[in-house]
Amino acid sequence: MKRYIILRVGKAVLTIWAVYTLVFFLTRVTGDPIEWLTLAGASDSAKEILRTNLGLDMPLWQQYIKSFVGLFTGDTGMSYYYARSVSDLFAERMIPTISLGSIVLGLTIVIGIPLGVLAAVKHNTLLDRITMSSAVVGSTLPNFILGILLIFIFSLKLRILPSGGIGTPQHFLMPVIALSVGPIANVARLTRSSLLDVIGQEHLDCARAKGMREWKVVLKHGLRNALIPVITILGAQLSAMIGGSVVVETVFAWPGIGTLIVSSAQQRDFPVVVFGVLVISASVTFVNLLVDLSYGLLDPRIRDH
Repeated sequence: MKRYIILRVGKAVLTIWAVYTLVFFLTRVTGDPIEWLTLAGASDSAKEILRTNLGLDMPLWQQYIKSFVGLFTGDTGMSYYYARSVSDLFAERMIPTISLGSIVLGLTIVIGIPLGVLAAVKHNTLLDRITMSSAVVGSTLPNFILGILLIFIFSLKLRILPSGGIGTPQHFLMPVIALSVGPIANVARLTRSSLLDVIGQEHLDCARAKGMREWKVVLKHGLRNALIPVITILGAQLSAMIGGSVVVETVFAWPGIGTLIVSSAQQRDFPVVVFGVLVISASVTFVNLLVDLSYGLLDPRIRDH
C-alpha cells in the first residue's frame, strides 16, 4: 500500500508541474501585456519602465524560475491588471466557488445515487424508463447551454430569478441547477448499471432466501459491491464540475475563480491566469488522487497490481 500511495502522489505532483509549465509558456506567446496595460500613444520609455516594474524585461527562463520558486515561498506575484497580490485575489473568489461546488457535489450524491438505486430496484418498470430517459437527456445537455436556457426562461421571460451575481439564496438556484443536472444524471445511470450487475449474484439470492426484504438486500449487500465504479464517476464528475464552473460562473456572472480566470485571460494578466489554471489542475489532480487511493482501499487487487 505504501508503494502504491508513493507512486500515485508522485504522478500527481508531476502532472501539476507539467500543466503549470505548459500554461506558463503558452501564455507568453499570446502577445505583449504591456500593449494592453498602457494607454494608446504611450511613450516607449513609459512602456519600458512598466515592463521593468513587472519583471517582463527578464529572459523568459528567469521569469519561469522566479514564478515557480515563488509558489513555495508564498510569492504568487502581482496581478498586472488589479495591481494586487494574486493569492489575495483568489482568496476573495474562492469562497463563492467552493460554496457553489459544495452544494452541487452534495446534490449529486444525495439525488444521483438514490435515483440509480430506485431505477435498479424498479428495473424494467415505467419508473425506471422515465428516470433513465431523463438521465440520458441530462447527461448530454452541456451545462452552459442549460444555463442560458435557465436565464432565458426564469430571468427574461418569467422574471422570477436573478440572471447573475450573488447575495441571496435565489442567486444560487440557476447556477446550481446548471452544474448539477449532468453529474446527477451520470451518477444515477452508473449506479443503476453497477447495481444491476451485482443484484443477481448468489450471495444476494441467499439473503433473499432467508426472507430479507428486497430493499434491504440491495442496500446492505448490493450497493457496497457497486460502489467502486460509482466512486469513479463521482471523481470524474467532480473534476468536470471544477472545470465546468469556469464556464457556468461566466454565464451567471458568478464572482468566483472562474470569472476571474476568464477576465484575466482577456486582459493578458498572465500571473492570474497561470495561478488560476494551477489551482484548477491541482484540484482535479487531487480529486483523481483520492479516487485512486479509494480504489486501493476498497479493492486490494488494484493496490497489489
